Amino acid sequence: MALAAALAMMVAAPNAGQLGEDARPQVPAMPTLREQARTIDASLKERLETVIPAIMRERGMDMWVLVARENFEEPVVATMLDSEAFSARRRTILVFYDPGRGRPVERLTVSRYGMGGLFEPAWDPAKQPDQWKALAAIVRARAPKRIAVNSSRASAYADGMTLSAWDELNEALAPADRARVVRDDTLAIRWLESRSAAELAAYPRIVGMAQAIIAEGFSNKAIVPGRTTSADLVWWYRERIAGLKLETWFQPSVGIQRQGARGMLEGDTVIRPGDLLWVDFGIVSERLATDTQHLAYVLKPGERAAPAGLRAGLAAANRLQDITMASFRAGDSGNAILARARAAAIAAGITPSIYSHPVGFHGHAAGSAIGFWDNQAADPRGAGPVRANTCWSIELMAKVPVPEWGGQVVEFRQEEDAFFDGRHVRWLNGRQTGLYLVR
Repeated sequence: MALAAALAMMVAAPNAGQLGEDARPQVPAMPTLREQARTIDASLKERLETVIPAIMRERGMDMWVLVARENFEEPVVATMLDSEAFSARRRTILVFYDPGRGRPVERLTVSRYGMGGLFEPAWDPAKQPDQWKALAAIVRARAPKRIAVNSSRASAYADGMTLSAWDELNEALAPADRARVVRDDTLAIRWLESRSAAELAAYPRIVGMAQAIIAEGFSNKAIVPGRTTSADLVWWYRERIAGLKLETWFQPSVGIQRQGARGMLEGDTVIRPGDLLWVDFGIVSERLATDTQHLAYVLKPGERAAPAGLRAGLAAANRLQDITMASFRAGDSGNAILARARAAAIAAGITPSIYSHPVGFHGHAAGSAIGFWDNQAADPRGAGPVRANTCWSIELMAKVPVPEWGGQVVEFRQEEDAFFDGRHVRWLNGRQTGLYLVR
């Protein structure tokens, strides 16, 4: 699927605009596991054929070697397994080789087992029992100028080469080939952060599923005011996720802000009328993760809407989202985008806290960060460039005094998933602009 077509589908997706009480999404039917497997494999094939050549040529690497072991998969190899492979087998070595002149990148597997037809088997143990020597022969025959291996002090996602594998690799390679090995941390990040057209076609549906489950939990289906606790709702979400054959990459958080109470109430706190509820929630489907934070209000007897001050607080958070998204510049560091967004928000009279991050194969995914909840200054983790064709959780908070609560400062936390095409940031499946109401 072409990228332009995927973006057009995203814009036209259901709930692509506003979410809230007047647009409460319903949980859709889930694809079967077999259908999901087909999606995973088709997407992976597309990624291997398009992303790999692009990032290797961008980086100037003509060979990339990845090494993993069963149940100790490095982050990149874990995303290259087909839908029926739940782990690497024994030791799995993958080799990408770009022969140049626009020819296709070779994809080789130096292992005993196949890789769903996505990699060409390149080791016959009957002819060469030593797996490392088989790899060395592949390298020697192709004579690459630069051989990348995943190694990074800064990112766990790019640090897949273990010390033992490094030692064995260097022992197997001839001295001339050993000198061409580059400890690289860019290819791994680029593979993980780059989104394909097939993924962008599927992502709005997956994000919409997460949003719909949140909306369902923020209703009388899951909450009985005066009886249900914060912890009860957390486990309701866990049960609902499991019942839909989905995964969650973290324990959901449910918090309560209450007039006259300090901070966020959680755990065994009983939900009462007049409470502002918050959830932080993420699922994984078809290997794509979501990360979402929404708000709900529990109506008091006789109320038909949330107090105006609470509605204004959500509107301030929406304005902060707009400012943050408008601050993206391809090639700028996450730190630069953070500083630009904070300055614009403060000038607009908003008290901001911005802590946005990439999302994709992981909820807190590979790539540069844009702030942290506990650090609104420049951070080494935000020093890397923000690139086009990446997905983001626009995560932030506006602190707003609420007149109906005696001027109490309330945290309006919002998080929605979006796509950055290099010029504009757009929501994958809309955003919350109205509070969900619990009656």
